This record gives sequence, structure tokens and C-alpha cells, in this order.
Amino acid sequence: MELAVFNTSGKETKKVKLNKAVFGIEPNDHAIYLDVKQFLANQRQGTHKAKERGEITGSTRKIKRQKGTGTARAGSLKNPLFKGGGRVFGPRPRSYSFKLNKKQKQLARRSALSAKVKESGLVVVEDFTMAAAKTKEYVGILNNLKVADNRSLIVIGENNKNIVLSSRNLQNSHVVTVSELNTYEIVKAKNVVISESALTQIETQLS
Repeated sequence: MELAVFNTSGKETKKVKLNKAVFGIEPNDHAIYLDVKQFLANQRQGTHKAKERGEITGSTRKIKRQKGTGTARAGSLKNPLFKGGGRVFGPRPRSYSFKLNKKQKQLARRSALSAKVKESGLVVVEDFTMAAAKTKEYVGILNNLKVADNRSLIVIGENNKNIVLSSRNLQNSHVVTVSELNTYEIVKAKNVVISESALTQIETQLS
């Protein structure tokens, strides 16, 4: 399986052979679902908290006699049935994270990348750098690669401060290194642009 390699001017310079074990498998939708679910669950702080009757400020005096009133018995004003009382089974601080096997995560990533290849949403670009952080210059590169109109994910081999700063002000473009690449970002993007050095690292990690 071959894919064209473009330079930052948008011109095809050569062809690159993709690893079928990474970019040519039948996508496993359930593995993608689990990996995305775990990623989103890990983003949740889980700091929600509601006060129960034992935590409400107020008197615990019995407000009326137990029997003979014609109404239900009540122990105190902190009863959950009263306005201002505690909440029954309210949310408590918790962690939403869950375990996902390493091989399952790798399968999900391979599936997401293979799906992008099938959708013609994968673009390979030559390694490039930026001398200064200029959003206009970065947008020009996206336009040359014909990925500026949709949400794009740029994967670079190593961290480049100027490229990251140039893209930071754009809502529809996100730059990550190979170590930061995850299934959620791949699925969310319409076009995934991978540099040559990043492509080699991805194939090494996932094959």
C-alpha cells in the first residue's frame, strides 16, 4: 500500500509504502469505542459532591411528636423530604477511569488509522520546521495540503515549539507528537497529516 508524500508547498515529491499491519487492517469499531470512552472518562475530574443529611448545617431536634399528627413522622429539619434538607444518594467524589489493556489500545489506534486511509483522510508530508511562530505561515501550509477547510490533526516526530504555537490559535487544527497521539484525536479529525519521521515512529510502535 503506497501513499504520496507532499512537501509544505503541496507538491508530491515521492511515494511511501505503508505498513499493512498498521494502516491496512479491518477497523475494529468496538476497540475504537472503548479507547475513546477511556480517554473521555480520564478527562473527567469527578469532584462533584452533594451534602447528605449528616452534612447539612442545622439542628437535629425532633420537630414534632412521633404519632398523632396525621402526617408522616420526621426526625429533623435535615430530612431529605424537606426543603433545604440533605440529598438522598447524591453524587460523591470518584474516579471515572477504568483499565484498558495495552494491546486493546494499540488495536484501537491501528483501527482508527486504517479507517482514515480507507476514507482518504490520511496525508503524509515531508518533515518540516518553522523558524518563527507565525499562524499565517502555518495556515498557508494547511491550504497547500488542502486540509484547511476541515478539522485536521498534525502529527510530528518531535516537539517543535514554533509549529505548536502557530497552530494554537486555530480551532480546527491540532498538533501532537507521536507520544501524544491517541484514538480520540484521530477519530475526531477529518484529515490526519503525518510527517515522515512520525510515520516511522508510529509503524515501529504499533506493528
